[in-house]
Amino acid sequence: MPALRDHRRIVVKIGSALLVDRATGALKQPWLESLADDVAGLMKGGAEVILVSSGAIALGRGRLGLPKGALQLAESQAAAAVGQIALARAYSEVLGAHGFTAAQVLLTLDDTESRRRYLNARATLSVLLERRAVPVINENDTVATTEIRYGDNDRLAARVATMIGADLLVLLSDIDGLYTAPPNDDPDAKLIPVVERITPEIEAMAGGAGSELSRGGMKTKIEAGKIATDAGTAMIITLGKRLNPLGAIDAGASATWFLGQGSPVTARKKWIAGSLDARGTVHVDAGAAGALRRGKSLLPAGCTRVEGRFARGDAVLISGPAGEQLGRGLIAFDADDAAAMLGRKTHEIEAVLGYTGRTVMIHRDDMVLRGE
Repeated sequence: MPALRDHRRIVVKIGSALLVDRATGALKQPWLESLADDVAGLMKGGAEVILVSSGAIALGRGRLGLPKGALQLAESQAAAAVGQIALARAYSEVLGAHGFTAAQVLLTLDDTESRRRYLNARATLSVLLERRAVPVINENDTVATTEIRYGDNDRLAARVATMIGADLLVLLSDIDGLYTAPPNDDPDAKLIPVVERITPEIEAMAGGAGSELSRGGMKTKIEAGKIATDAGTAMIITLGKRLNPLGAIDAGASATWFLGQGSPVTARKKWIAGSLDARGTVHVDAGAAGALRRGKSLLPAGCTRVEGRFARGDAVLISGPAGEQLGRGLIAFDADDAAAMLGRKTHEIEAVLGYTGRTVMIHRDDMVLRGE
């Protein structure tokens, strides 16, 4: 059986019911402190941890005195505006007690679907992780409307996991895993400890689109699992309401593991190499071609010519000095800015463009060379 401690980059999804007492609207402080203990233990063991946390609306509605039941969109957004501050403070305090910095990151659907904004979000998260901070991510409910939102943090967590190349996604749930049937209805239902691949049979266990079970949330967790595992990220569904829910996993608590299909790096390379249409070409000199083969990023200084009308985040081909195709990658500049940067040194970027911009034309993490 896999172990949590064997993974280096872990995304943990936390639902509102785990954080906030439904009756009082108050934060479940002992539970949050126990989670922070788990996160600190993983971080001190060398792991990087990203939290995708609900709870802002649940916290904010109580502080605003909003009535129970369904809220109007404007009321939900107002509650989120109040609750996000309270939630960020709570995470900052419990993680700070262990010497770690919490960072609030609010995302919308566009931030993970638009390649330009995807690159911006991923770059921000990468810097936070490099600095050993703990990003605390939530959907930006103060601005997201029904048409532009995820609607559940299971899928948001899966998108975040694939965005930053996590090797594990943990969904803390109100149930300890996937069962062969709803355990409350069927006494013979059995927990499935490992799912090697999400098949139609596995999806059926989560309930059809019109079933009562699907409205209970397992269906969205399986959909999140498809997103994550297809990108090479393993996933766990386990009971979240116990204290120290992450530590409980390696202590043998019941859970369902969904195995990733390949590795996040391999899946990302396949996506760049075969799933995106190239919008242009960047030609490089012999020095840059050699540096790329040694695993370096593509710097503006090694670029000699660009072709096509592309935007930042688009896929482009990389062509060597003899016209040979070296590979492809996601470009860090719009076409006009890329043309202006040809042959320039990194320290010249701000003077040429009028803003600091990125330091590389194509980052190695956003590139796949032929033969890889």
